[in-house]
Amino acid sequence: MPRRIRKAVFPVAGLGTRFLPATKTVPKEMLPIIDKPLIQYAVDEAIEAGCDTLVFITNRYKHAVADYFDKAYELEQKLEQAGKFEQLELVRHVLPPGVRTIFVTQTEALGLGHAVLCAKEVIGNEPFAVVLPDDLIWNRGPGALRQMADAAVESACSVIAVQDVPPEKTASYGIVATRDFANRQGRIERIVEKPAPEDAPSHLAVVGRYILSPRIFELLEQTTPGAGGEIQLTDAIDRLLKEECVDAYRFRGTRFDCGTHIGLIEATIRYALDHEKLSDAAAEMMRSALVELGVVELP
Repeated sequence: MPRRIRKAVFPVAGLGTRFLPATKTVPKEMLPIIDKPLIQYAVDEAIEAGCDTLVFITNRYKHAVADYFDKAYELEQKLEQAGKFEQLELVRHVLPPGVRTIFVTQTEALGLGHAVLCAKEVIGNEPFAVVLPDDLIWNRGPGALRQMADAAVESACSVIAVQDVPPEKTASYGIVATRDFANRQGRIERIVEKPAPEDAPSHLAVVGRYILSPRIFELLEQTTPGAGGEIQLTDAIDRLLKEECVDAYRFRGTRFDCGTHIGLIEATIRYALDHEKLSDAAAEMMRSALVELGVVELP
């Protein structure tokens, strides 16, 4: 699999029930971190990695993501008339020239594996990325997917992002068993879904970035639905690594699980403190709030 990825799949059909009532009308992928929605961070990461075709797997009720990437004629006209040219440029350039979006409807909520399978006709016979917008990865250098894309070209393998987790948290993740793991990369021998700490083969947990061979589509079609009738991507990957090489890659960066309340809060704080214009004010506000709450004392 030596070719560089050009296409990325974004499964965004979930209902985001953890964030109700906010997500009653606003998809969780549109929840903001400072001034950009989660989906924008995911898209920017894919574009940096070399993707020019963005495939969104959505449901029939969620139009906000498509509307976000569509042209907003009335808004642009009002901004132009008001002389707000900086904001106008932001609205016009949520996507750079040459990048296209494709929206595919997932008619039933049958799991992540099924969502990826919905992209089969668009992807064709080439390697591709899967990006879960809930997993926001902060890094001042190259993004996680760019790092993985470079590794995939060098190794000619599928690549899955992993991070170290505490032993007590292995039951919340897919955990990989690897061989010859050196520096940041190693060959996956098997994946164990949500093992108890005593059964976990390592502390390397799969997170929401994948670069996959197109062979995964045939394996997904052959995968038997599990609990709740869902087709699990992990099951198909477990079969893929018996046929082709699949590497685990420990990316450089900090991952925030923005599918949870605390993860969204953590990400907002980190991005605020790293923001060119807001960092000083954000730090002072947080310091004052901690003093007021009695969490810390003034020096």
